[in-house]
Amino acid sequence: MKQLDLIIAGFGGQGILSAGKLLAYAGMLEGKHVSWLPSYGPEMRGGTANCSIVISDDPIGSPIIDYPNALIAMNGPSLEKFEKRVIKGGLIITNSSLVEAKPQRTDVDFIGVPATEMASDMGNLTYANIIILGKLLGKTGIVKKESFEAALKKVLPEKKHFMIPEEMKALVAGHDL
Repeated sequence: MKQLDLIIAGFGGQGILSAGKLLAYAGMLEGKHVSWLPSYGPEMRGGTANCSIVISDDPIGSPIIDYPNALIAMNGPSLEKFEKRVIKGGLIITNSSLVEAKPQRTDVDFIGVPATEMASDMGNLTYANIIILGKLLGKTGIVKKESFEAALKKVLPEKKHFMIPEEMKALVAGHDL
């Protein structure tokens, strides 16, 4: 059995919830069992945002993740809040453009991805979350890139489909980093 118990966390406006939704949808397209549980503050932008995503070959007992095997922290407070919950041997990926700190733990795999910087170089800061997801897919193989592209086509409104080729370039850039 292969299962990803992932928390993606950051602040509102970083595409935290949409990243989780896209990942879960890609898993669903592959016939896997998925759950996506968003959590956010009352602010539209700048407040806290996180979501829990489970992608599994087997049925999921609960969408609530107490101890994830993976964490994506898009800002420093998110790393500080969730780092201790990641299981021993788990994976922590941070947006090193915004998170200067490294995990205090040595019993997890850590990858810092300069996602905001890479997205800026691509000309669109909103790609930072996709770049980070690319790294996650490259490290875990939990879903295929093709499934992610299909998820983009299903989840994004049709008026934003023109962005899909660039979103896929961002995914591949993170994947291959």
